[in-house]
Amino acid sequence: MNWKFGDNINTDLITPGRYNITTDPNELAKVCFIEYRPEFHQKVQANDFVVAGHNFGCGSSRETAAVALKHSYITAVVAKSFARIFFRNAINLGLLCIIAETDSIAESDLLDLDFESQVLLNKTKNETITIKIPGMMRRLYQEGGIINYLKKNGLTALADLENF
Repeated sequence: MNWKFGDNINTDLITPGRYNITTDPNELAKVCFIEYRPEFHQKVQANDFVVAGHNFGCGSSRETAAVALKHSYITAVVAKSFARIFFRNAINLGLLCIIAETDSIAESDLLDLDFESQVLLNKTKNETITIKIPGMMRRLYQEGGIINYLKKNGLTALADLENF
């Protein structure tokens, strides 16, 4: 399933400020979109996608927004563009953010990500959307974020991040 949103979905819509009283990722997942799409927590399933327009994650440097989405176990956030700080937080946490044209994707469409071929398949409409996931972003996603990456690869791996 997809969760389709428009432009300028800010971090307060993802995790409203008054719910940011915990750092527990599972608790944050419970309040993800609680005021904007209250059904999200009950209905979101592993492998769902969040699909949006321009400027997803704008508003603040609130890392809890990316944490809540990651711990909702979605496959990725697919949007036309991302707010810079949200994008960086997502990369650091290992939440996959894909920049793509999203107008043709409906909430009812079935999507599948072909990670190796770097395409997003819209199985409902039999469409292929070419995407580009940079190598370092793939590594951080596969490792579960920058902390896990550094734990596994050591501080010498920081040189890899300079080219990211």
